[in-house]
Amino acid sequence: MIRILLAEDMHMVRGALVALLNLEADLDVVAEVERGDEIVARALETKPDVAVIDIDLPGLDGLTAATHLRERMPECRTLILTSLGRPGTLRRALAAHVSGYLLKDAPPKELAEAVRRVAAGQRAVDAQLALAAWGGAENPLTERENEVLKLASQGAEAPEIASRMHLTTGTVRNYLTTVVSKLNARNRVDAIRIARDSGWLY
Repeated sequence: MIRILLAEDMHMVRGALVALLNLEADLDVVAEVERGDEIVARALETKPDVAVIDIDLPGLDGLTAATHLRERMPECRTLILTSLGRPGTLRRALAAHVSGYLLKDAPPKELAEAVRRVAAGQRAVDAQLALAAWGGAENPLTERENEVLKLASQGAEAPEIASRMHLTTGTVRNYLTTVVSKLNARNRVDAIRIARDSGWLY
């Protein structure tokens, strides 16, 4: 019997996934959580073999939670579920050493099969997404540029970003100009869109 922890914040989706997985004779959902910051504690308590984690969770995003889970409980394998078919996000997931990455609109049988493969120590990655990630571009932004753009995407203006990052307003404006240039964007809003679509902004 494969023991599963399921992390999904939408109640209806979580209920459907639990019902779906429990239909399989060899799968057993032993824990359900709706927040990313609840995953590690519940996993340590229930000892699942596989954690099925939605990438967009409140409290802590799915990939960060998966990284923490791997540090605390390396024997538990992780399968990321996402509605975002972005190559950059898959590359981030693989860098976080997750065992599987599946789109939410995949056929139900694929989820059960992916759980089994991950539990057996294999990788389970959506084929189309893997091909796109293989050919996708690397993030050209530095960590600092990424951080500035992330704050800008949350609506922060240059003075606020400067204050939060302990920089001068002029330095922040220079970073934003560099980001727009590196991404071949028309403006800051376009740069945010490009970075989001590529999975570089999280």
